[in-house]
Amino acid sequence: MRSQASAAANSAVLLVEDDAALSGYLAASLRDNGFTVQTAQDRTQALACLAQPSAPVLVLLDLGLPPQPSTMREGLAVLDEGLRIAPNLKILVLTGQDDASAAREAVRRGAFDFLLKPVTLDAVLQALRRAQLFAREEARSEREGQARLHITTRIGEGPKEAGAAAEEQLLRRTFTAADYNVAETARQLGLAREHVYYYLNKYGIRRPQ
Repeated sequence: MRSQASAAANSAVLLVEDDAALSGYLAASLRDNGFTVQTAQDRTQALACLAQPSAPVLVLLDLGLPPQPSTMREGLAVLDEGLRIAPNLKILVLTGQDDASAAREAVRRGAFDFLLKPVTLDAVLQALRRAQLFAREEARSEREGQARLHITTRIGEGPKEAGAAAEEQLLRRTFTAADYNVAETARQLGLAREHVYYYLNKYGIRRPQ
């Protein structure tokens, strides 16, 4: 199951950074400290990596990515789509000292933590180890039949929209943890397989290619 594999290998990190020098330095430093590292330079590369069944649970994400590195648009798109693909991701965003609003927006959308540039290696390692611990405990809870959902919704949207968001996230988490097996997803959720197919279609959830 995906959750068990993630728990066993949560030292894997996806580093999304378009600055080649910084990416090279961080990747080498993280490997020296026991992490396995995959790298991506833009949204397309990052999402291709996250769509793989063996994708890392930990993500270190620079919000300023090409083709618009001076804005946070591309980084937030990676954050949004990454959490849709795998809601159990622990995404730590890197942002500039002047971008307190960017950090707040990233956390609102589900980022696990944020780090302000310039950032020290020690700060990165501490943040990743906190995320590791959190991911490990979440995986343990899932094995015990519990799921922690992170739902962000505007109060004005009302309970119907919040309920739909929770429904979608629970389905995505369970489907991913069941290694995209519909029968196992149905068993875990206590639903008929036809109902699982209905909800998968409703929310546009597909098994990664």
